[in-house]
Amino acid sequence: MGIFTGTFIVNISGENIFSSLFNIFVDISSKMVGSLADSWNAGIVLQVLTIGGMIAVITKMGGPRAIAEKLAKKAKTPASAQIYTWIMGFFIFFDDYANSLVVGPIMRPVTDKLKIAREKLAFIIDATAAPIAGLALISTWVGYELSLIKDAYSVIGQPEINAFAIFVETLPYRFYNILMLAFVFFSAITLREFGPMHKAASRAHHKGEVTDPNSALNELMNQENSYMLPKEGIKYSVFNAIIPIGVLIVVAFVGFYINGVSSLEGEALKAVQANPYSFASIRDAFGAADASIVIFEAALLASIVAIAMGLQQKLFSLHEAIETWVYGVKALVITAVILILAWSLSAVMKELGTAAYLVQLLSETTPQFILPTIIFILGSIISFSTGTSYGTMGILMPLTIPLANAIGINTGLEGVDLHNYIVLNVGAVLTGAIFGDHCSPISDTSILSSMASSCDHMDHISTQLYYALFVGIVAVVCGYLPAAFGVSVYILLPLSLAVIFLTIRFYGKPYLNK
Repeated sequence: MGIFTGTFIVNISGENIFSSLFNIFVDISSKMVGSLADSWNAGIVLQVLTIGGMIAVITKMGGPRAIAEKLAKKAKTPASAQIYTWIMGFFIFFDDYANSLVVGPIMRPVTDKLKIAREKLAFIIDATAAPIAGLALISTWVGYELSLIKDAYSVIGQPEINAFAIFVETLPYRFYNILMLAFVFFSAITLREFGPMHKAASRAHHKGEVTDPNSALNELMNQENSYMLPKEGIKYSVFNAIIPIGVLIVVAFVGFYINGVSSLEGEALKAVQANPYSFASIRDAFGAADASIVIFEAALLASIVAIAMGLQQKLFSLHEAIETWVYGVKALVITAVILILAWSLSAVMKELGTAAYLVQLLSETTPQFILPTIIFILGSIISFSTGTSYGTMGILMPLTIPLANAIGINTGLEGVDLHNYIVLNVGAVLTGAIFGDHCSPISDTSILSSMASSCDHMDHISTQLYYALFVGIVAVVCGYLPAAFGVSVYILLPLSLAVIFLTIRFYGKPYLNK
């Protein structure tokens, strides 16, 4: 609808509505084709689809399940069960969907046995899915985020910007992601809850009712497609996940260096050749690398390694392996569709001059300290309303970077340089989208988390909402507001973590028998 509205404004001609509609159709088509004709964008789509295929193959081999079962056997207490569920989120960092669908079914019997509420299990899964995938350097999210950053920087006249370096620089400013991961850990080790989650935890522990008996719970079990379901009787091995994922990571990082060095010229190339393994050389090489192509190549090689391992262990035939890989690709086609729509929307907004208009409107009136907070809140509202982090990032990123740049130039930043200020606002976009997604009942990740843990979906949302809002407020008050004044992120992060811990420790209530 956004693309249609924008192209309608561009192509409206007099009173001939039929001519306008024809022009709109042609314009939309050309923008979608144009977005895929870009070599960077094409590489992004290919890497996302290829990682989807690799995930499907290693799932078919039982690798992620083996990792989960190893950890599950060590969970003997409510605290350890929650911590191991949290740790699994870090292991399955490459995709939020895979995270939810693998962790939930494995840990559910363990948490049920230890009388942990399904609402808490769903919360831990949801709180370690998107936040981990959003922070990971290698994931199905990275390509999309890099694409948005690169496109938005081109609007302010910096088309050659190193998007991957900017992405890495935003990591300390992902306050919501970091604080939410810490919140899960602190609540697990202290066994304290507050709000609706305390009521659910007390019910489960004292009555043995892991789900609310008053809820119209639809027992949604995690039904893996037959293409991805491991065959009965096979021996699960952690190496069936560790080796392919390890290949993906190692090849990607080596590829960044090799690809980056081949792209360097002049003095930068001479500096790398003189001292090829210094930190500065590695940084410059990574900065010049084409991440879209390198991660695609790494994912393709990792897929081949995974298929070869499965064939060698006779876990499937070559026909079944390719069918499984193609199924995994199909599962992420919707991501490619969202990417194409986001790129097309960005093209429409450039044509309309949306960013230029907003920059002109707000750059001289918006105080520097409030913009990151506005971006974070606006991102959460859009994400809550649409249920998608991806779409929210696609809408906001093309506007945020030009706006932050203009405010920095027009008002004169105090206590913070322009580059760091833009990076701070980019971090606000990427985390605000996830915050709103956590609160939204139509979020696909939240729905998957409810399904995977067999928890009533609205019970999951109502208990998680309280925690998400609290962490979001801390992220603003102890993160984005003072960071915009130039306070070091390395002061703000420990402060924010302390606030989270102290709130859980002294406001949270224990629910176990004394």
